Amino acid sequence: MTRIVAGFAGSLALQVPKSGTRPTSDRVREAIFSALDARDELRGARVLDLFAGSGALGLEAASRGAATVMLVEKGAEAAAVIRRNISALLKAAPKDAKPKLEVRSTAAQTFLSGSGSTYDLVFIDPPYDLGDDDIRQVLSTLEHRLAPHATVCLERSTRSPEPELPAGLALDRRKDYGDTALYWLVVP
Repeated sequence: MTRIVAGFAGSLALQVPKSGTRPTSDRVREAIFSALDARDELRGARVLDLFAGSGALGLEAASRGAATVMLVEKGAEAAAVIRRNISALLKAAPKDAKPKLEVRSTAAQTFLSGSGSTYDLVFIDPPYDLGDDDIRQVLSTLEHRLAPHATVCLERSTRSPEPELPAGLALDRRKDYGDTALYWLVVP
């Protein structure tokens, strides 16, 4: 079962799509959010969750203080699950501190190619079989949507090669958790 780990919605159970997604494990989510909390990167942040699946990463950020979260998921069933999870999370939110949450049911590349907001924090958790060229393209297109000093957390299989980064992103660190590799990318 996938749950919100901490914040105002701590221990809230989240629905997950029946198929087509690979939820980030609790262990990996706890590691991501412990690091973000230590850097004080969540309070008031504008967050983008690409390949959102159930929305667990973006909704965890909202529970811990992010001001706005855009969740992008092209799968119609998964996008519907995210909408239900948003509803449950907002019911748990304090009346005076409700985050702004939005779902876009479109491909990540299509979303990034349009004009729009910039983000302080971006989660990219694509299917492990998404090709390296696709990852490179997403990262390149993402560049113009990043705020100064933004952080990008990219989740890949440890068997995948290290991603090729565009000039506007630098590798801060890599950390492996079983079969999962987390790449922490920053705007230099």
